Amino acid sequence: MIPAHIVDEQPLTYADSFDVPVLFRNGPSNKPKRQWRTAKHEAWSASDGFPATNGWYAPTTTWREIIKAATEVGRDVTPHLQNQPRYAHGELVARVSPLYAYLGTHPVTPRHPVPGAKGQRLTLNPVYEHGTERTAQNAAAYRLGMTMTEWACRSLLGLGQTHHLELGGPITTLSNTFKDPKRTLPDLWGRHEAEEMYWLIEAKGGSVGVGTLRKGWAQLEAGSKILGSYKHRIVLVGASVRPGDDLFLTIDHDLRSGEPPLPPAGSGADDAAVGPGNLEDHLGDSDDALIGAARAQMLAYLALRSAPASQLRTVPVPADRTSRHRRSGLTTPLENDDLTLAMRADARGAALHIESHTLRAEIRSRGLDDFLTCRIPGTEVHLGMSRKLFAACARLHEEDLAIAQRTPGLRAEDQPALYHGLSDEAQEVQRLTQRRIFRERQEEARPRLRPLLRDAYERGATSDWSDLLRRPQEPKLDLEGDEGLLEAATPETYLAVSRYDLPPARA
Repeated sequence: MIPAHIVDEQPLTYADSFDVPVLFRNGPSNKPKRQWRTAKHEAWSASDGFPATNGWYAPTTTWREIIKAATEVGRDVTPHLQNQPRYAHGELVARVSPLYAYLGTHPVTPRHPVPGAKGQRLTLNPVYEHGTERTAQNAAAYRLGMTMTEWACRSLLGLGQTHHLELGGPITTLSNTFKDPKRTLPDLWGRHEAEEMYWLIEAKGGSVGVGTLRKGWAQLEAGSKILGSYKHRIVLVGASVRPGDDLFLTIDHDLRSGEPPLPPAGSGADDAAVGPGNLEDHLGDSDDALIGAARAQMLAYLALRSAPASQLRTVPVPADRTSRHRRSGLTTPLENDDLTLAMRADARGAALHIESHTLRAEIRSRGLDDFLTCRIPGTEVHLGMSRKLFAACARLHEEDLAIAQRTPGLRAEDQPALYHGLSDEAQEVQRLTQRRIFRERQEEARPRLRPLLRDAYERGATSDWSDLLRRPQEPKLDLEGDEGLLEAATPETYLAVSRYDLPPARA
């Protein structure tokens, strides 16, 4: 039983900012003994790469930033959802719910306070500590490790989109070696544009000890041997937390010299390279960034596309994308964004004198765009995106569906025969093979996709939501807002969480 002194009360209402202690070092070592409390931490400044010196840092982030990482990291399951987009909701629930179920926050006064720190840190809640069986704890540790690794690499360190290494890695000619089932390899890879190199990344979560970290480092070394002559960095992230203590990260890393990264498959001399930072910062000048951003948002697109009309709404955000380019982290919180607040207030005033059927056009003439959003059933998370990115995702989904329909083994009619009589392990191998085939076909189609997605993206700017959704009515335009939501946006996406259902503070 949970001890009686832990009060049964509603979660506290507070802004969702907290501090995450992070230790950078050159390789696995023993778990630091409460140095996440006692060591002198440096304040974190926005970076497009690794800090100049190793040691302890104390970056501040938001729950929204963590949730965004959770929704975008992991295996690409969209090949299995081509005909059943509604099940994208289930995958999003699976990625988010362990964080809500087992994490809380507590107030912390470190020995050496960092200026600007919030004095709140993540911890495990009493449900995890007193009522969760080991199997569930292991599953939660996996999700925590993947989420915090994605957050650290992308929000802190400026890495581009991450990919599961099991699909073949960054170099086409080495893909079969990366896919060798006899090798134990790291989880993820990505391309860091500012550093101009590949990253190989391994994630660990839970009560992460030195033995676990050394196994992760061995996985990275195995991947590094395959990547060989190409310049790359290996990154091991341990998201460590125990009941009653702070969640902190160890980031062990090493730089390997070599040749610069290769351009994406099918690139020509006229193809613009993706610049440093978030892919969405470069959608106007890079077709490959557009393809990458659309792929990264396919789960959200499928969830939006399949949501009942009654659950959809559109929210106004400034049409000027530069107001939401990366400054620190990936998302811009909107509750303190003066530009957004002022433009929304102006639109509400104008709405009193404008007929409803012309209101959407009027707010767009005032420099606002309206992003489509819905709450993910079973969560308190709202996801959304711009009409331009939605249009690009819709075009990409059409192409992916065509790939699935003409590829033996991926077609719906092939599935019963594939799995009949197979063990669970053999079925997993079959699914992995399908995902790899799907990925290879997608990359083969990249040169053809560039102009198709570019055209869809540009056309989306002037399309009505009813046309994009292929429904007779426009979704509700919400100018009043919801005081119970904490909102955030990127250049092309939207995310909000309920301020009343954030992870509760520890009693």
